[in-house]
Amino acid sequence: MNFPFYIAKRYLFSKSSNNTINIITFIAFLGVVIGTLSLFIVLSGFSGLKTFSVSFLNISDPDLKITSTEGKTFQFSDEIKNILDEAKGITSYTKVIEERAFFSYHNREIVAFIKGVDSNYLTVNKIDTALIAGNWLQSSIENDAVVGNGISYKLSLGVYDFLEPLKIYVPKPGLGYIDDPREGFKMIQTQNNGIYALTEDIDNKYVFTDIKIAQNLLSYADDQISGVEIKVRSDEFIPQVQNNLEKTLGANFKIETREQLNSLFYKMLNTENLVLYFIFTLVLIIALFNVIGAIIMMILDKKENIKTFSNLGVTISEIRQIFILHGFLLTLFGLFIGLIIGSILIYLQTEFQLFMITKTLAYPVEFTFINLGIVIITITVLGFLASLIASSRISAKVINQ
Repeated sequence: MNFPFYIAKRYLFSKSSNNTINIITFIAFLGVVIGTLSLFIVLSGFSGLKTFSVSFLNISDPDLKITSTEGKTFQFSDEIKNILDEAKGITSYTKVIEERAFFSYHNREIVAFIKGVDSNYLTVNKIDTALIAGNWLQSSIENDAVVGNGISYKLSLGVYDFLEPLKIYVPKPGLGYIDDPREGFKMIQTQNNGIYALTEDIDNKYVFTDIKIAQNLLSYADDQISGVEIKVRSDEFIPQVQNNLEKTLGANFKIETREQLNSLFYKMLNTENLVLYFIFTLVLIIALFNVIGAIIMMILDKKENIKTFSNLGVTISEIRQIFILHGFLLTLFGLFIGLIIGSILIYLQTEFQLFMITKTLAYPVEFTFINLGIVIITITVLGFLASLIASSRISAKVINQ
């Protein structure tokens, strides 16, 4: 067995005659365990929150979306239809129209977006699963709509109010000044059929209607749309389908993934994750000062042993390796215990929902091997550096004192 490793292992598992050294070593070990546990729990909790937040985007946003690079709308020609029908990896697509509009109900007004969708919309986006009241758009109901929970709250709008319609206004197309404001807008009356709830931004943004209603309100042609939303067979096909559509449709169209459509949201999540990691890594660095202190105290306690090793021909480099390995093993055992406790807590939270955000919503956590790898690398690197710093105090002068 390697001599420095053998001695380091003996120092780690054998008690010192000085009880103070034992207490300091235990505190250092406990600091590594708590630091590991904290970092792993925080990263797992943030991963759970990220997955929870992204799950709402998976409901509201498509895998891919086609929009025009010039102007708000484009003509959905037979050529585009044939390209989409023949494209490999696409399971379904839906035509949509999006435009800012003015909504009025019982003398309450709000500016939001009208989103006209066709009958294929629910095959691409499962937003009907987010309904908290009423139903999705019904072909049997004329001029019906589905509003977000935020819009419903601001307008005090419920469902199936047959006495008062939800009025939607958009400016009439044209140039020049408007002499009579009442003549400057086109209006349509709709019946609110349902209310959905996803995220605050989405709930305050969209009112869904049939695409024909939106085209009529905005004075669009029958084949004039704002975009095409696409569902891809699986996530692994998304880059391939995106590249193929960019080549076949040309530079006049922009094809964006869900991540690109919500780039600011994903940047915010990644930034928050990075900031949390650095904050808890700083806490870990402070905690690992205990390891440095424990090793230095161990060096002082084993001074006579070090002199004996030196007299027996053990080099200073090998003596340093003993205490580097001692600190490194101490860190590894703390890391191992911390990860076991953290994994158990994550499992208990996932299965038994110990910590709740609301009465019905448990705090989301997620065990991932990426987080596991990040914690292992962070702790081992910092532990090794702490051991290296502490063992650097060993010199010929210290041995001969």
